[in-house]
Amino acid sequence: MPSKTAKMPAKTVASKTAGLKKAASASKAGSRTAKPAAKSAPKTVVASKVVAKPAAKAGALRVEEPKKVLTQRQGFKTNEFVVYPAHGVGQILAIEEQEIAGAKLELFVINFMKDKMTLRVPTAKIANVGMRKLSDPTLVKRALETLKGRARIKRTMWSRRAQEYEAKINSGDIVAIAEVVRDLFRSESQPEQSYSERQLYEAALDRLSREIAVVQHVTETEAVKEIEGQLAKSPRRGAKAEADAETDGDIDADPDGDDAAVADEAA
Repeated sequence: MPSKTAKMPAKTVASKTAGLKKAASASKAGSRTAKPAAKSAPKTVVASKVVAKPAAKAGALRVEEPKKVLTQRQGFKTNEFVVYPAHGVGQILAIEEQEIAGAKLELFVINFMKDKMTLRVPTAKIANVGMRKLSDPTLVKRALETLKGRARIKRTMWSRRAQEYEAKINSGDIVAIAEVVRDLFRSESQPEQSYSERQLYEAALDRLSREIAVVQHVTETEAVKEIEGQLAKSPRRGAKAEADAETDGDIDADPDGDDAAVADEAA
């Protein structure tokens, strides 16, 4: 009996020792499984930083885009009247995008009502073609004052003068166009214009009257009357004035450059 009683505590001690070993192994296993969780936390923080950077860049790009478009358009807007040197006064009907040769282009759609023509001009090319806004009232007044001055006609061949006049008309400069109108104007007491002179005069008068009409909010007919009124105030108009100008060497008597015609008129 005493021996049996002594063996029982030994089993109990053994079972307790085994329990402690299991608990220790379980705690070690728990500590091993917890380590990956601790490592995964920094990964989440890094990922959030990577995602945030592209968002900031995208926002910066969205801010820059309107500035680029504004620079290309040079402040021109839809329904605004503009001056296109080669065609005169037109109106911007729309600003549209088209894909040409795989590239997107922004275009001004300009309508020239009197010519029944619509022109599409890339917004990035308006500086090259010389498109401009309408002249301000001060510049229009200066052009009208130019009409009252004395005609200044170089004593050169008509073909060369015609090229100079045409260059002034297509320059888009309202004062230069007024100079052409002034130089080619003929009153009733003066000799008639040649066909080529008349064409250039009418082209210059049309460009000038259309811009004045839009700026002053009047009809083209009223603008033409104002121009002719200013021309009537110019000095030395008439047959005598024409003869005096020729004597001074300011004018070539033959608009077409025909020397024989000059001799006939002198006779």
